[in-house]
Amino acid sequence: MANILIIGAGGVGGGMASIAETRSFFDSFVLADINSGRGDEIIAKLEQPGRFSSAKVDARSKTEIVALAQRVKADVIVNACDPRLNEPIFEAAYEAGCTYLDMAMNLSKPHPTNPYEEVGEPLGKDQISADERWKEKGLLALVGMGVEPGLSNVFARYASDHLFDTIDEIGVRDGSNLSIDGLDFAPTFSIWTTIEETLNPPIVWEKNRGLYTTDCFSEPEIFHFPAGIGAEAVFKRHSIA
Repeated sequence: MANILIIGAGGVGGGMASIAETRSFFDSFVLADINSGRGDEIIAKLEQPGRFSSAKVDARSKTEIVALAQRVKADVIVNACDPRLNEPIFEAAYEAGCTYLDMAMNLSKPHPTNPYEEVGEPLGKDQISADERWKEKGLLALVGMGVEPGLSNVFARYASDHLFDTIDEIGVRDGSNLSIDGLDFAPTFSIWTTIEETLNPPIVWEKNRGLYTTDCFSEPEIFHFPAGIGAEAVFKRHSIA
């Protein structure tokens, strides 16, 4: 059984709490945010809140996160914040000796002079380069476990292992018809991450060419999504060929 510390009591952290309420694999679940009242609001909506509690923490401060992790005896730290806060949370988990999980790796940085042809700093570079020191300490960090990458990787591996003998191509298309009354635009995660993903040049890898970038909103496609969503325009975000 595990003690789980969630950093970030927003839409993602709240969703985790509502699902975790129906699971039995943990002893305690702490929702920590710079505004502890947000965690209280989430917990108040749960039918069985006994294992849940809230705490105040500044996710910009590695020191505060380490102290909180030690106080609640956290085994796992889940980063449910904007990826701009990844570094202090990632390093706090390492220092506190906790398993770490985030939804989005450290942000990439476009090439300074030729952003639409050459790759700058790839997504998650600093985190991936920390692999050896995490291994040496016997710790596990699962980075980029949101939707793409993340859930899409799990689906792809399941399809490869259980559904098909061979796979020639895997295409990932993401679309929704989510709406919230009173809002013209309602992303399912951080608005700043949405803007960054939209404006950052897509990274492509080809066997004979290696890594390169292309224009934003390139290769438009009309894709017909199931479950009543219907036709939506999608654009290249990343590609491996």
